[in-house]
Amino acid sequence: MADTPDPVFLIQRMYLKDLSLEQPNSPAILLSQEQPAVDIQIGLGAEQVGDGVFEITVTATVTAKINEQTMFLVEAKQAGIFEIRHMPDGQMEPITGIACPQIIYPYLRSNVADVIQRAGFPPVHMAEINFQAMYDQQQRMKAEQQLQ
Repeated sequence: MADTPDPVFLIQRMYLKDLSLEQPNSPAILLSQEQPAVDIQIGLGAEQVGDGVFEITVTATVTAKINEQTMFLVEAKQAGIFEIRHMPDGQMEPITGIACPQIIYPYLRSNVADVIQRAGFPPVHMAEINFQAMYDQQQRMKAEQQLQ
């Protein structure tokens, strides 16, 4: 029986890949006493950047509006470089779609909260995300599309 190498899962680096803040209606909108409506969108990305080396990204777009006027817009992309090798069949997608984003997301949350507060706005708290449920939903959508 051939020797099978042990699986490898290592975090090489975490970094803030991209961050932008827009306040298109400042300073006038800052004087408003109304509570803004906040919308948060999350995206995931995975790219192989070397032999067994992957860059995984989690992106957040946070928009706060008062009566259709944008108070602020924050776009942030947090990334991690992971060494992932010798995984059993069928395990790579769950690792890059669940495990890695779970590791990256707290860094993203912290950076988004920090930039919003530093911009002079009340804090926005991004909720915890169940990346397992998100992954399962994506898999169901893929299966449904293949049936069509």
